[in-house]
Amino acid sequence: MSTIPIILLAAGRSSRMGGTDKLMQKIDGQPLLRRTVKIARAVAPVIVALPPAPHPRHDALAGLDVRQVPVADAKEGMNASLRAALKHVPDTADAAMILLADLPDLTADDLAKVLRSVSENPGCLIWRGSASDGTPGHPVVFASCLFPQLRTLTGDSGAQSVVRAHRDKVHIEPLPGTHATRDLDTPRDWAAWRARRQAKN
Repeated sequence: MSTIPIILLAAGRSSRMGGTDKLMQKIDGQPLLRRTVKIARAVAPVIVALPPAPHPRHDALAGLDVRQVPVADAKEGMNASLRAALKHVPDTADAAMILLADLPDLTADDLAKVLRSVSENPGCLIWRGSASDGTPGHPVVFASCLFPQLRTLTGDSGAQSVVRAHRDKVHIEPLPGTHATRDLDTPRDWAAWRARRQAKN
């Protein structure tokens, strides 16, 4: 198992889902959130940023060996979750992987491939998964020297400003198809994804 922890950002409001929670949608009989955490946990320790309890997302993770981090100011956006989770990354960690919770096609092999790229490309500071056509996506690994910059971020823009500031130190690791880029934010996204998945099966 990797010594680089995975920070799973799962405190968002699912504001585009029309009143339902995208992370609680069922895939193979389990909520997307639980499924994603289990995939991540297969390759590295996991820190999950969550809305404050009580919340169904906490219940969805019952029995899993992960660090749950309630984010009091989750309404601020993604970077509140990132700041809160970073507090729980061990001081000995050389890097941390940032992973969104709504990427249903990512596999444990995909995550492991991006983690391996850290040691295979030691001259970089950021290692990022991409679609097979090179379109940048997730997950994204940040070297520990960038943690101070990540801790200053606010709002819902994610860490794109940090990536841009160090664009010459970014390694892109292609993953199969659109594994790194297909997220499910709306009911239409979910319906289309389920139809494609059923057609393949």
